[in-house]
Amino acid sequence: MNLTDPTAFDEPSDERSMPIMGWREWISLPDLGVPRLKAKIDTGARSSSLHAFEIETFTRDDEVFVRFQVHPVQRNDEKTIACEAKVHDVRHIRSSSGQAQERFVILANVRWKNEVWPVELTLADRSEMGFRMLVGREAVRGRVLINPGKSYFGGRPKRKKKKKLS
Repeated sequence: MNLTDPTAFDEPSDERSMPIMGWREWISLPDLGVPRLKAKIDTGARSSSLHAFEIETFTRDDEVFVRFQVHPVQRNDEKTIACEAKVHDVRHIRSSSGQAQERFVILANVRWKNEVWPVELTLADRSEMGFRMLVGREAVRGRVLINPGKSYFGGRPKRKKKKKLS
């Protein structure tokens, strides 16, 4: 940037070639066996968070892992997916309510459209939140542009047709 000339601008970046995500998207977490999950894309949050419960640690080959359950469907506690991942870190995270919490951090690949990339996920009880997963700005920085006025640029899953009772 030319600081001596206030009318000068940097060359445009390659942002025009970046895919566009909406403020909510369907994603999958293939490493965790989660085929689809509705996520809120929140650039106001630095880190990403996955709804997890029954979290317990265990050791395998001298490394710490975490075992946990995921409810992949919003407002539905019946479907549950059991997950395991290596603990990447333990961090103090300030929640949206302002409370500091200690959370496990795992690394997992996120799939959206035909893109797959690794993301740090904190594990937290998001049962009172509207979305089972929050994708923060660190996860999308340099990869996608966010359109906060639209949703589902990656498409929606096909709904199963309900059978009519005769």
